[in-house]
Amino acid sequence: MLKKETFQIVMNNIELIKKNLIYEDNHLIIYNKQPGLLVQGDKTGDITLLDIIKRYLKITKKKQGNIYLGLVHRLDRTSSGVMVFAKTSKALSRLNKQFKNREVFKKYWAIVEGKNIPKREKLINWVYKNQKKNKSFISKTELEGSKKAVLTYSLIKKLRNYSLIQVELDTGRHHQIRCQMAYHGFPIKGDIKYGARRTNKKSSIYLHSREIIFIHPVTKKKLSFTAKCPRDSLWGACEGVSF
Repeated sequence: MLKKETFQIVMNNIELIKKNLIYEDNHLIIYNKQPGLLVQGDKTGDITLLDIIKRYLKITKKKQGNIYLGLVHRLDRTSSGVMVFAKTSKALSRLNKQFKNREVFKKYWAIVEGKNIPKREKLINWVYKNQKKNKSFISKTELEGSKKAVLTYSLIKKLRNYSLIQVELDTGRHHQIRCQMAYHGFPIKGDIKYGARRTNKKSSIYLHSREIIFIHPVTKKKLSFTAKCPRDSLWGACEGVSF
């Protein structure tokens, strides 16, 4: 994970924040979260992405006092990718409704272990969450407290020792992509919590929220945003970029 000193440098470097800023208007901020960055506060007390963006708004907009910023959805600390924040309560309320009604379209990229993965497959499982372990498990049949989890993945590219896949979710369950892919024999690279062979640097995993499509909460225009993958050689091989 990133050290607190690193977060402090980011907090005071507006240009560094802008590098990961995808879009901004009077109602929204779209940001490309990097792996290792906590989205909202937890028991670690580490600085969060919410803190960083509020700091950005305070400096660039020259605002006094508290800054309003609504968290529309979440990504795991270990993951990366496109995130949506609301700058007004009206925008937050309308976006929350879109997410609740599953009117938001999202695509994820993941680099998984295993090369003999089917080109396309729909996975349907029953998932239940263990709150104490902060981990989800799959049962072969419906159990009390379990929820149906459905996703479709397709193979994008075969790498030397891994496979790049694109995932589309029909449901939104806790750690759904991570536990379903692992259960079917293709754990996400670096995700030792779900059976990967080894960790990655900074304890990140190769799961990236690649694209999001939704309706602007005020203008009602259809918006689509794509987040570049983190800067490393393996993700670079997926995007055709050298680092």
